[in-house]
Amino acid sequence: MPIVLSDSQFVIAAAVFGLAIGSFLNVVIHRLPRMMENEWRAQCAELEGKELPDTGRYNLLAPRSRCPFCETPIRARDNIPVLSWLLLGGKCAACKARISPRYPIVEALTACLSALVAWKFGFGWTAGCALVLTWTLIALVFIDADTTLLPDDLTLPLLWLGLLANLLGLVPGVILRDAVLGAVAGYLVLWAVYWAFKLATGKEGMGYGDFKLLAALGAWMGWKALLPIVLLSSVVGAIVGIALIVLARRGREIPIPFGPYLATAGFIVFIIGPRATDWLIGR
Repeated sequence: MPIVLSDSQFVIAAAVFGLAIGSFLNVVIHRLPRMMENEWRAQCAELEGKELPDTGRYNLLAPRSRCPFCETPIRARDNIPVLSWLLLGGKCAACKARISPRYPIVEALTACLSALVAWKFGFGWTAGCALVLTWTLIALVFIDADTTLLPDDLTLPLLWLGLLANLLGLVPGVILRDAVLGAVAGYLVLWAVYWAFKLATGKEGMGYGDFKLLAALGAWMGWKALLPIVLLSSVVGAIVGIALIVLARRGREIPIPFGPYLATAGFIVFIIGPRATDWLIGR
């Protein structure tokens, strides 16, 4: 007999499961850029005919999570999302070094957004796809904020999953043709902006990961959603950028990643749905 949850049960289950996913996203955010760096180093060493020392397995599953200061493996009871951080007072159980509050923030954020998605779409395959989109966007936001990288390992599968979801009719208000056009137009829009800026200034205004992320959002929401996503992300990015320059005295030459604003705007437009586009064009 298939399992069917009521709306309230599904929201609660999504929030609880989101806490666990948030804990895993912390691992992804921390390790994926380092995995990419290790791969680049290995490729460079291979081209130079050198051998890198064997440092053991390093991926999303191994080695076990440990304190970055004392290298003590984290026990299961000290790795309960949010709760363990609160009970430990935000410190390592072994060496008492301070643990960044961002870990419980990511976990709590994932739980809250998962509950929002569950409330919006209800129990079913549509919500399942929307949850995967949400979790991937959270990882991309924090990775880009830390490293100015948007890994292909996340953006490209997200693009293909968006097309697949629309092929199966799982995204409300979007048809496959609009999704394909959204993927193509999403990439080309920022690609054109990139080259226009580079030809005008001789500098690179954004990275190729931004093209792929907007293409993925277009694959999920269709070409009509691109304008509200770009406008919303640009306005928020400009406000935050000016605030950083004026209030935090951040140098203008220091790059500000655009991915977090794209991902945030994409999530907002996805939750609002077709009404976002209708509101923008005054329908």
